[in-house]
Order: sequence, then C-alpha cells, then structure tokens
Amino acid sequence: MQITDLRSDTVTRPTPAMLQTMFSAEVGDDVYGEDATVNALEAKTAILFGMEAGLFCPSGTMTNQIAIKVHTQPLTEVICDITSHIYQYEGGGIAFNSGASTALVHGTRGKMTPEQVEAHIRPLDNVHFPETKLVSLENTCNKGGGTFYTLAEIAAIADICRRHRLALHLDGARVFNALVASGDDAQDYGRYFDSISVCLSKGLGAPVGSVLLGSSDFIRRARRVRKVLGGGMRQAGYLAAACLYALDNHVGRLQEDHRKAKEIEAALLQTDYVESVLPVETNIVIFKLNDKYSDKAFVNALANRGIRAASFGPQMIRFVTHLDVTEEMLQHTLQVLQALIEAPAATS
Repeated sequence: MQITDLRSDTVTRPTPAMLQTMFSAEVGDDVYGEDATVNALEAKTAILFGMEAGLFCPSGTMTNQIAIKVHTQPLTEVICDITSHIYQYEGGGIAFNSGASTALVHGTRGKMTPEQVEAHIRPLDNVHFPETKLVSLENTCNKGGGTFYTLAEIAAIADICRRHRLALHLDGARVFNALVASGDDAQDYGRYFDSISVCLSKGLGAPVGSVLLGSSDFIRRARRVRKVLGGGMRQAGYLAAACLYALDNHVGRLQEDHRKAKEIEAALLQTDYVESVLPVETNIVIFKLNDKYSDKAFVNALANRGIRAASFGPQMIRFVTHLDVTEEMLQHTLQVLQALIEAPAATS
C-alpha cells in the first residue's frame, strides 16, 4: 500500500538531485570556519533576507533558542503568542536555556496585533515585573493553521519594538510559505527583524538544518551559544549542500503545496463528520471533527486506508502538504475523505 504522510512537512526526504548535490559537496571543519559549503549557505541566506550574517544549526528549535539566549538574560521577558512554537514545543527552553520568562498573548490564530504587543510591555520602574526584552513572531503560525504576518503587519510591530527598545525575532519555521503566499520580498525582512530563524527542513525539503540570521556581532555571540548547546558540527557541508539546493530549487514549488491544501479544505467542507475547518492560507489544514468520529478513530480510519495524519488536540486533526505528496496521493486522499462519509460511525 502506498503511504501518504500528511503528519508534517518535516517527513520529506531528499530528492535524487538533492542527494547528488550532497555527495559532491566541498566540506571542511565548520567549527574552525573551514567548511566552504556551510559558509556559502550562511552568506546566501543572509543576503536573501537582508541581514549581515548567518549561522547554520541542526534545527529551528536550536536557532530560536540561541536567538532568545543572545537577546535576553535572567529577569527579562519574551512576548509571544500563547500558541507559538517557542513556548509550546521547545521543551521549556526559554526558562531552561535563558532563565527568562514569557508574556503570553492571546492573539488570533497565532498572530498578535501591535496593540496587544504594546499592552504586554512591562513598566521599567516597577521591580515586581521582569524587564521586557524581546518580541517573537512566528511565520507561518503552526497552531494557527498556517496563518502568516504580512510585511505591513511586521512593520507595525517592529515600530512598537523600536520605540520601546525591544529586540524583534522571527521564528521562520515556514517563512518561505509565508513569502510565497503573501508575495512579500524576503530582502525587506532585514529592515524589521533583529534576528531570523530560517528553517530549511520543512517545506523546502532539506533533511536537516536551519540558519539563524542577524548582525555580524549578534552572530558572533550566537556562535558561542551554539557551541555550548552542542550544535558545533564538523563536516556539516553535506547537510548545508542540501539546504542550498532547496533554496535554489524548492521555493517556487511551495504554491503547489498551498493548492493541494486548499483542495483538501474544500473536500473536508463537503463531509458530514467535520464541524469546522480553519481557513487554509498556506500548507497546513486544521479541522475539528463532530461526534461521528473521535480524533483517534479518525486517524486510525485514515491509517487503514494508507494515510498518516496527526491528532492536534481533542477532536482536532492536522494535515500538512509538502514536497513528497504527489498529485496521485492528493487524489487518493480526497477519495478517502469522501468515502469516510459513508463509513460506519466510529468514536474509539
């Protein structure tokens, strides 16, 4: 049975052309700064986003946590949406790595407004509160169903941060999905963010890797934190080569993932077992089941028909389209979703 894996866009595997690029990479010891392919990736990504320098790391969690560590210190605070990845899915790293606290904003589908950000800034003259130091945005917003901040929305929040002398970080877990959907220019991001985490192992299909971007001084300090966290890799150019290939070949095709997600959304809205679907903006589809199926029973029903999906909370399911979901797999998924209308009800 052919398996269609919709659990996440992290499940992609290198294409044959990507693998060939990896095999032929020029490598050296990156901790000594001697891996030419890593250096090329860091420079290319920095230029792409209008930043001075970059730092290649194994994961987006590491790039986020390094950025937070450099921007903050104990007794300071990070403003972020309550659904954000840095708060929900990075193991309590803000507290563990940085000794900082979090001010949690109840935004709309993962997005905070400038007014909400400003309302969560602590008064500097009150010793009862931590000092606000950093604001973190997420593009796209995972738990929001792939929503994204446009450049105009980013600019408005950046203005708040500048006026209050706060750093602004972007968790760019799916930043290229946001750019493709919005039509915004990545180069403009460097005007607003003090640091950016660019993940290359999701929609772009690289097997491993994220690049942290910032000023030259910021990256110098970040490199020291990466070493302490165990992220100083050696002949990492084999991995960086895959990321370079992804940047050169896989950005434009993200619109295909978005189209497939919209087709799945349309199919779900025609079923009798879906209560609601978050409006699809990029490649993430989050929907709520009614009582015909429990989330566990629904995931099992899909698995029995060759489709892997993720439960995303009580009665909530997430699908993510990606590089490895072919047109044939999409059509099979649409057929299964239709067939489950006629299937016997199951709640366990």
